[in-house]
Amino acid sequence: MEQQHYADWIGSSERLEEEIALTAVQGLAATLDDTQSQFQAGEALPPLWHWLYFLPRVAQSGLGPDGHPHRGGFLPPVALPRRMFAGARTQFHSPLRIGQLAVREGTVLNVTEKQGKSGQLVFITVRYRISQQNRLCVDEQQDIVYRQPGTAVAAPSPSDWPGVPEGAWTKTIIPDPVLLFRFSALTFNAHRIHYDRPYATGEEGYPGLVVHGPLTAIQLMELVRHHAGQPVASFSFRGQAPLFDLAAYRLVGVPASSGTIELQAQGPDGKITMKATATLVN
Repeated sequence: MEQQHYADWIGSSERLEEEIALTAVQGLAATLDDTQSQFQAGEALPPLWHWLYFLPRVAQSGLGPDGHPHRGGFLPPVALPRRMFAGARTQFHSPLRIGQLAVREGTVLNVTEKQGKSGQLVFITVRYRISQQNRLCVDEQQDIVYRQPGTAVAAPSPSDWPGVPEGAWTKTIIPDPVLLFRFSALTFNAHRIHYDRPYATGEEGYPGLVVHGPLTAIQLMELVRHHAGQPVASFSFRGQAPLFDLAAYRLVGVPASSGTIELQAQGPDGKITMKATATLVN
């Protein structure tokens, strides 16, 4: 399919309504091993937890061999087999309230095709605006990347993590198949790289199960939520390399006097796998 055909999807839109259900919030808190937060209807939804809602609940017959829904519909039917949620830029205007109906309006902003080191790439930028009671709460732009199959990915060799600045926040995450399964279930994500080891290693060439990019981004945001003591105005992240369930990885947050927090996830070899920036409300 040519780029010109993909460009026909620019301006494509959808509108969805859903209650910000308490049960999903409680499920994610349990998955993150957060035993301190006690959520109730009417309270503010933690930032980025809106990814639990407005999910593509496609019938089983509508899934492809990788577990993703068949291409087409709201997003262009890109023929490339690999799909990744590569990054996002999110503005938090007002807290979403648990137990209340919300509306998400999505629009395809741009579709571009490039030639990278690993072959053909297609980038899609989608804007999502989530409102409650006619009040804009979340304004987000997501970057989705489609690519050709690449060479097999080698498992990282564990080494000592680098030092961190004084005052930095850190947390070590030990990923395992149960964590990945629970997050897949919460986000209705049937992509087999997160729970089907023979598929992940044999078909897609990964050394193990792949940690969800949105899970890592939420874990970075949770570092901010539990340490900053202030609401978050904006958050942006960019994935740089995958993480696997083979070894622990580390989250690092470095607060700055400007009210921003620089964040990163570090693989077991010390390399940065995700960078993010959070800006606090003044």
